[in-house]
Amino acid sequence: MISIESLIKIFGDDTVIMTKHSKNRCFERNIFFDDIKNAVMDGEIIEQYEDDMPFPSCLILGRSSLGKPIHVVLSTDGNYIYIITAYYPDELKWRDDYKVRRRNNNEML
Repeated sequence: MISIESLIKIFGDDTVIMTKHSKNRCFERNIFFDDIKNAVMDGEIIEQYEDDMPFPSCLILGRSSLGKPIHVVLSTDGNYIYIITAYYPDELKWRDDYKVRRRNNNEML
């Protein structure tokens, strides 16, 4: 299981690897490295994907550098952090706290 504390200890300019896919998605979504860093440093893990390969991954809810809610999916081997994707959560897919998925798009709580 990944802990936010372990991610904070690992996180650094030379220990975070962004795939070409994640760089492209972040560019398309206007998400910058500082947004991802903010999310990890001040965010919380809301989902764990322990069976992901090649390393377990998790979904973090944090805030962008402008204070906007942001989700970051990442994995770690204990030495490096691999950014899988980052996005601004869709209000139709997430409850108001952005921590719990709606059962369907019509579920407005």
